[in-house]
Amino acid sequence: MEDASEDPTIFTAHSLPGDPRLLATMTNTYLGTRVYHDTLHVSGVYNGASGDTHRAVLPSPLNVQLEVPGDTGDQLTETFVLDTNTGSFLHTLEGPSFRASQRIYAHRTLPHVMAFSVSISRVAVGDCPITVLLRSTFSPESPDLDLHLGPDFQGARYLYGRTLTPEQPGGSQQEVHMLWTPVPPALALGEREQDRTWEFLTVVGGSQAEARACLTEALRLQAGGALYPAHAQAWAQLWAGCGLDVLGPLPLRQALRGALYYLLSALPQPGAPGYTCHGLSPGGLSNGSREECYWGHVFWDQDLWMFPNILMFHPEAARALLEYRVRTLGGALDNARKLGYQGAKFAWESAASGLEVCPEDIYGTQEIHINGAVALAFQLYYHATQDVQLFQEAGGWDVVRAVAEFWCSRVEWSPEEGTYHLKGVMPPDEYHSGVNNSVYTNVLVQNSLRFAAALAQDLGQPVPCEWLAVADKIKVPFDPRQNFHPEFDGYQPGEEVKQADVVLLGYPVPFHLSPHIRRKNLEIYEAVTSPRGPAMTWSMFAVGWLELKDPWRARDLLERCFAHIAEPFKVAGSPCQFTCCVPGWGGLPASGTVWIHRVQDHQGWRDLRPHMSGRGVWSVHLWPLLPGEQAGLLLLQGLHDS
Repeated sequence: MEDASEDPTIFTAHSLPGDPRLLATMTNTYLGTRVYHDTLHVSGVYNGASGDTHRAVLPSPLNVQLEVPGDTGDQLTETFVLDTNTGSFLHTLEGPSFRASQRIYAHRTLPHVMAFSVSISRVAVGDCPITVLLRSTFSPESPDLDLHLGPDFQGARYLYGRTLTPEQPGGSQQEVHMLWTPVPPALALGEREQDRTWEFLTVVGGSQAEARACLTEALRLQAGGALYPAHAQAWAQLWAGCGLDVLGPLPLRQALRGALYYLLSALPQPGAPGYTCHGLSPGGLSNGSREECYWGHVFWDQDLWMFPNILMFHPEAARALLEYRVRTLGGALDNARKLGYQGAKFAWESAASGLEVCPEDIYGTQEIHINGAVALAFQLYYHATQDVQLFQEAGGWDVVRAVAEFWCSRVEWSPEEGTYHLKGVMPPDEYHSGVNNSVYTNVLVQNSLRFAAALAQDLGQPVPCEWLAVADKIKVPFDPRQNFHPEFDGYQPGEEVKQADVVLLGYPVPFHLSPHIRRKNLEIYEAVTSPRGPAMTWSMFAVGWLELKDPWRARDLLERCFAHIAEPFKVAGSPCQFTCCVPGWGGLPASGTVWIHRVQDHQGWRDLRPHMSGRGVWSVHLWPLLPGEQAGLLLLQGLHDS
């Protein structure tokens, strides 16, 4: 086993970061929190109407800090460890005579369960009692839930209630039921005891019956000593099927490991039954309270930035994300009707219903490029899995068709240019609003319509003639004199842009570009992209330069990605808002793994072809792409490829 200081899977510190937003997160598919934070979030549970919709705050019984009495006189060594192998956070206090530790985790196979344990052991001869303190500020109150204490159940306390305000008038107020093991103020190892462990459970459900059933199952595993082992084994199985590593320096390996850990922790265990996905928010499930980290809303980030990596490693979870879009199609249809268009307009910010919940109208009205990202996710899934059932029987076709219908009703014909125009939009570059013919958006229109037509043929559905007519005739801005794609009509080189926009053409958006035009796009927009933009932007520039076989330019941009990763727990964020940024987690591994899919298109690069090296591990030599001191080999486990 590697020394902990050189192990890319273990993140260790001797003190906690001063900014609580940089604390490690503990999440599974249903529950999420930051360690030592007083808030617990439940997937899909929102409070507040329309633009005030946000994740409901549930008070967290897990916010317990391990301490020792101040009069012990012992010199203590304190460590904090995020172990990505087991999805757990470990706080250890060690003195000359004892070791005390607290382990916190969101259970991998019981997603309604979070737990922490406290262990005390002697490390020197002696029989004096050893006492540790458990400091908790838990209070059964919430600004978002009408909470009430109920009768205890199997030794656990019971708290239940409903959200205060539904997302839409007349909508339902969501129920939350929580059972938790009461936490004493202190624990003691007795005179004749050498070691002992105490376990404390928190269980949340949508009904009393669900919460009780989940607690009963957790207690059953606990009684057999299998609660934590089952969780750790599930993480081991997940990593065996979803791995990404390089032979290179430790910071690079840790960055990649952290990126995948935070992404995978939000996804279900492969083969888990009955999983309902409520979408992935940029801030993850541990964030999203009112006025915090996008309020827990689902954006284009899910479909464009996170989905390609999830599809490659975990197709079941990728399908679940698409099913979220299917379930919220009704809200998207309403959004389009309110704007005066046909088909579906997926919300720029979506919560439970799919209706627009963005606090600022301009984004919800103008950032219609999200429709293209949603359609692209369905397209990638279809080509990667050939899962026709999703489209024929489970609503996938309804989404693809509704997006196509929206585009055709939204474009305008320009007789002067003989092309269709898309006016009054905001591209990914949010520094520019109300522009005409965003090249990124219009290329997505083309892509959505051509995929819809091809899918219709595969499914035996009629293909409206306007779909391909609009796809073939929509304007795609291009400046032949300077040989680049202006971001929109009237864009002038030198204007600052917020984030990756035009450079998304080629990857992840399918669009043929000659190497010369690809280079010009990268050069022009790299020079004017704001350093204050989102965390994942520079990974896309890196992909572009790797595609052009320019490893030195790619290296510089990858190093900019690393600047968005905060120590000691590898939390990714943006320079102006350092909170756990899931798209940042998705963007960094994309800068390497994209080549596994694209290498087949570059017949001359045979040294880049993936090789199976045993035990389900794919390896790809990357030394022609990255400087030798940066990385030598990319190793992936569980790669799904059709």
